[in-house]
Amino acid sequence: MRAANAREIARGDVIHLEVGQPSTPAPQGVLAAAERALRSDKLGYTDAFGIPPLRRAIAAHYRAWYGVEVAPERVVVTTGSSGAFLLAFTAAFDAGDRVAIVEPGYPCYKNILRALDIECVPLPGSAATRYQPTIDLLEKHGGRLDGLIVASPSNPTGTMLAPAELAALARYCRARGIRLVSDEIYHGIAYGGVAQATAAALDAGAIVINSFSKYFSMTGWRLGWMVVPDDLLRPVECLAQNFFISAPAISQHAALAAFDCRDELEGNVARYARNRAHLLAHLPKAGFDRLAPSDGAFYIYAEIGHLTNDSEEFCRRMLDETGIATTPGVDFDTGRGSTTLRISFAGSEADMEEATRRLEAWRR
Repeated sequence: MRAANAREIARGDVIHLEVGQPSTPAPQGVLAAAERALRSDKLGYTDAFGIPPLRRAIAAHYRAWYGVEVAPERVVVTTGSSGAFLLAFTAAFDAGDRVAIVEPGYPCYKNILRALDIECVPLPGSAATRYQPTIDLLEKHGGRLDGLIVASPSNPTGTMLAPAELAALARYCRARGIRLVSDEIYHGIAYGGVAQATAAALDAGAIVINSFSKYFSMTGWRLGWMVVPDDLLRPVECLAQNFFISAPAISQHAALAAFDCRDELEGNVARYARNRAHLLAHLPKAGFDRLAPSDGAFYIYAEIGHLTNDSEEFCRRMLDETGIATTPGVDFDTGRGSTTLRISFAGSEADMEEATRRLEAWRR
């Protein structure tokens, strides 16, 4: 992003396919609610777990979307999903514990775990496993585990666990005393009618993390949430009070309106779907023909070993020669990321069309 921004300042022709955030603003209802809060509320500290109306609204969201009853008392409003990950890992694990994640995966998982002196156990995902964890991978590579992090849809691959697969992982973890942490921040962004299951329906001991950043298009508002098992509520409360005091008050009041903005938000998802379809049709023409199944989120993960063995240099050269910014795979997969890259299609349809035009010309 730094390199892309520098080029944009110097030459002004960058197409941002590296940014993992919606290009759309928050929904109009959210903006209106924020304005009302600015004018009518003192916007002081809130309860560490968030304002009660928002916790109730999130619980109602689980009932409406998944048919799952979640007690509002188990809902914790956080400073983005990043704050939720820090709270979850600190509350659920001790220094020296072993937590498995599949690679490629979101790099902040392992960075936060390592900062807490928790051992990160990589599971080598592949096209054969749709870059998701499986019981076979856990048996072969996990060893003794204290935790497992799953992400469906995944960053960077966009792949998803089928409901039956997530349920099997939940049963496996529960039987072995492994704490399941389910990252569901891209829920709502899926294609082709792929079903989305929540771990909140499968394991009362699981920690479920979600966010207003992706589907709800509120990245800069820094607001997320957790569904926390009963045994971790008090530890999480103490940690949240000391780490954050509370999530931003204005964001909480504004987010109350987010659940009533479905039409606008579904319009965003429809645009992502069109962007995805365009890229899947045109990327192979530019030589990017080894792509992970993009079931959800707004990413395409490309294997480019036939083009380069240095994805960082390849992405730098692409940026310099075409003005297209993408993300090399090395952050997502330390062992194999030198031959992969991530493409985000969260931008405009015009940007996707121009990007493929440039890429096809570049690869001729």
